[in-house]
Amino acid sequence: MSSLTLLDPGRYFESVAAERNAVAQAPPVCLYLEVTNRCNLLCETCPRTFEDLEPPADMSWALFTRIVDQVPDVARVVLHGVGEPMLVRNLPRMIRYLKDRGTYVLFNTNGTLLNPKKFQELIDTGLDELRVSLDAADRASYAAIRGKDFFGRIVRDVGKFTAYQQAMGVTHPRVSLWLTGLKETVGQLPAFVRLAASMGVRDVHLQRLVFDSNGFGKAQSSSSLFEQTDNTEQAAIEAARFIGAELGVTLDASGATEPGLSLKRAAGDTPWATCRRPWSLMYFTAHGRALPCCIAPFSARGYENYTLGDATQDTLREIWNSPAYRGFRGSLLGDTPPAPCQNCGLRWSL
Repeated sequence: MSSLTLLDPGRYFESVAAERNAVAQAPPVCLYLEVTNRCNLLCETCPRTFEDLEPPADMSWALFTRIVDQVPDVARVVLHGVGEPMLVRNLPRMIRYLKDRGTYVLFNTNGTLLNPKKFQELIDTGLDELRVSLDAADRASYAAIRGKDFFGRIVRDVGKFTAYQQAMGVTHPRVSLWLTGLKETVGQLPAFVRLAASMGVRDVHLQRLVFDSNGFGKAQSSSSLFEQTDNTEQAAIEAARFIGAELGVTLDASGATEPGLSLKRAAGDTPWATCRRPWSLMYFTAHGRALPCCIAPFSARGYENYTLGDATQDTLREIWNSPAYRGFRGSLLGDTPPAPCQNCGLRWSL
């Protein structure tokens, strides 16, 4: 069993806090596995809505086990990328395979497929966290951001799921509700916290928008709150925190920080200065392509520009300290970081 199981799984990167060399001294402690790149929504903040990334596919069982079995002591596995994980038939089997070895497992979902027929199956897998991306507090705003109108269904079924958990006396998976911080919707954050409480959800996360230099859809500088939150928007965040305290809902920013801090750069920091992802985790697409992290597809165009290996051809050990990976880490340590890192920052979804 990994020593990382003794730590808060959300702080997995702390195990490599001292590493700042081109060569990684230890194997990854976290894997991000894009179990599918298919999705049933057309979100205005997602790159797959606006560009062809890879051919539509679910990660095969053979590729999944090939990757996972090479890191037997992996502490944490995240089963999402740019697709909707609950479209994958093998998802429950994948979760159980990981939980049988004591791994902490979570995934993000859009919540559209969380119907009552799947409640017990999901609980039985042993899944640790279920993160639901809702992004709005009302139907019209949801449809404008997520591309289709599933708002009522998601609110209903997530509420049913938390009620089912309570009736069954189980606390896993831990359910959280996520809102991407946009200037268009941050004013809804107090209502979003109230909505979460009405659904039986006790954790709300404000996720910072990341976008590339050209932008697409609502993933634009003009929609971002980072470094440009005005007084009204800050007041909405503070009001949401106050309401959350009254209703028993914890409001956090992604990246394990408080909401206001996540929208500001630390004094003296370059945005990429304290990132530990290239030393702590590996991300693989549904086709086995190794990418720097889950943020890269959102912050830079063209997978071919930041592919670090191919898990169908090489071992993870070969990829992890390959010339491509060493070059990526080396650039991250300098004043001119790789393209995916230029519009990123430390405080992002863990």
